[in-house]
Amino acid sequence: MCVSANCNLPCENLAAMEAAVPTEESPLGRRILEKLLENHRLAAAEQVPACQDTGLVVVFAEVGQDVHITGGGFEDAVNEGVRIGYRDGFLRKSAVFDPLFERKNTGDNTPAIIHTRIVPGDRIRLIVAPKGGGAENMSATKMLTPADGADGVKSFVLDTVSKAGPNACPPLIVGVGIGGTFDMVNLLAKKALVRKLGSHNPDPKLAVLEDELLEAVNRLGVGPQGFGGTTTALAVHIEAYACHIASLPVAVNLNCHVSPHETVEI
Repeated sequence: MCVSANCNLPCENLAAMEAAVPTEESPLGRRILEKLLENHRLAAAEQVPACQDTGLVVVFAEVGQDVHITGGGFEDAVNEGVRIGYRDGFLRKSAVFDPLFERKNTGDNTPAIIHTRIVPGDRIRLIVAPKGGGAENMSATKMLTPADGADGVKSFVLDTVSKAGPNACPPLIVGVGIGGTFDMVNLLAKKALVRKLGSHNPDPKLAVLEDELLEAVNRLGVGPQGFGGTTTALAVHIEAYACHIASLPVAVNLNCHVSPHETVEI
């Protein structure tokens, strides 16, 4: 999963990139999109990473309540999978153990960031999503007030994308979390990135907001790789959750057009 996520652009992302070429108004933007597509086709054909930043591994795990794991710890098994994948796939190791002082590389891209939910059933569903540093660094969280409303959310999303400029490697996938708490809203934004590209939130009002934000983001003029144009993002995905009556948390988690992830069920 680690190797495949880094080498293979999801088919829906590839289709979205191809569709963006004829609609991109900037000649330079079109050439950049064509070069990106060539890069991804070569990466898939040669099974080499599409980008040198093969990410810090984020894992979303849905563990069925009837599952009984034997032979060791669940998180140990996940980290061993990451360790083997990054070793055997010759993927860049990007994890440092001490985040502030020594910043010494762990040498095997572990530990992974693991989010586990207990769900009904007797299966385990894993989503492996390597997350590059450039896009992650340009993400942001803000505790709005309910009075800020939808206009406040839109303003914050657009401001975050505008400030990111070329640093998150556009065209982007924009994950937006709304609601929950300070910690929950960031997780919502992260989960929004692994939704199938172009799918809509089941809430009709949020689905409309996704489309409005995508149109507004693409009017910013950032363009492919920040060189200007009308293809700043391929999609805006929103995930929402209940929150306190006095709160309106919003998080924006940016990802490049690859938005790499792989899903399996065991």
